Amino acid sequence: MSARVAILTVSDRAAAGIYEDKGGPAIEAWLRAAITSDLDIHRQIVPDGRDSVADAFRHWADVAGADLILATGGTGPSPRDMTPEAMADVVERDFPGFGELMRAVSLREVPTAILSRQGAGTRGRCLIITLPGKPSAIATCLDAVFPAVPYCLDLMGAGRIETDPAICKAFRPAK
Repeated sequence: MSARVAILTVSDRAAAGIYEDKGGPAIEAWLRAAITSDLDIHRQIVPDGRDSVADAFRHWADVAGADLILATGGTGPSPRDMTPEAMADVVERDFPGFGELMRAVSLREVPTAILSRQGAGTRGRCLIITLPGKPSAIATCLDAVFPAVPYCLDLMGAGRIETDPAICKAFRPAK
């Protein structure tokens, strides 16, 4: 059975058609390069804001049965960047190590990484990870945290994901 993945782009301008979504396609391209198992990928664009993002998280986790939600955008300091607050409204457990690692690796590239508020948490059997909006930063963050994602999904009873070790060496303990 393939893992169901929702890619959520959070952007007022992309939702209004003013700006081309670059984050969602960047996530999908990374996944398609790194993952060797079957994936059922769905993409959605929603405007910034606590309620719009929380509603999308709930839909994908509770109604659509996503195993993994990767959200891009809305994690910065501007007044409309409310993705972390929306995630806090819906997750049952917070995994702060994801955000800590993403900021640490991003700081090697830009000093403004300390302004980013990415993170991860779970809702039922769904892992939600929030990523920055810039495509190059998305790759940096996924390269860092994704090795832990397949095993996390295994432990949660979610869909199984296999990766290409040449691109992303997923960690699973020896049996």
